[in-house]
Amino acid sequence: MAAVVIMDHPLIQHKIGIMRRKDTSTKEFRDLVSEVAMLICYEATRNLPLKDVEIETPLTKTVVKEIEGKKLCIAPILRAGLHMADGILNLIPNAKVGHIGLYRNEETLEPVEYFCKLPSDAAKREIFVVDPMLATGGSAVAAIDLLKKRGISKIHFLCLIAAPEGVERLQNAHPDVNIFIGNLDERLNDLGYILPGLGDAGDRIYGTK
Repeated sequence: MAAVVIMDHPLIQHKIGIMRRKDTSTKEFRDLVSEVAMLICYEATRNLPLKDVEIETPLTKTVVKEIEGKKLCIAPILRAGLHMADGILNLIPNAKVGHIGLYRNEETLEPVEYFCKLPSDAAKREIFVVDPMLATGGSAVAAIDLLKKRGISKIHFLCLIAAPEGVERLQNAHPDVNIFIGNLDERLNDLGYILPGLGDAGDRIYGTK
């Protein structure tokens, strides 16, 4: 079973606390999504493989560490995942970006695919699927299904807030995928929203609430 990492860093907890407030502005919420995503990514990339590379400094030659292989790809689940991707790109500006389009059927609560565009060499990269909320787990499972059908095996999932039901579903469907969570909340309500949660992340990011 892959790792489930729940963040305990004070900065992450503080920023998520601000995001939960119903009177937090759209701009502040949007900025916080990017900031928390960057902090979570810092932890999620801790075990990336490194290789030795010889370089020349202004004074002498030396050996330094670089990330090995084809490096990274960020795959946000549209639309709310886009601002998480922006935050991660501040940390890893050379990462490639794919896009996975899913929406939730409000009656069945199941995801429906409408778009998937990935780099041509995605199968050689570490893929970080990002979505602010892991609620029922349906979108996360569907997104990772799409990636695996395309021959991608090195996959990690990053979210700001998760419900235990979503974590369990994702683990059961994809036990080989590491999950990095900003905060694990209490439960889902009858409509499939996380409690206490922070509302609909997409609506709050784009001011459409």
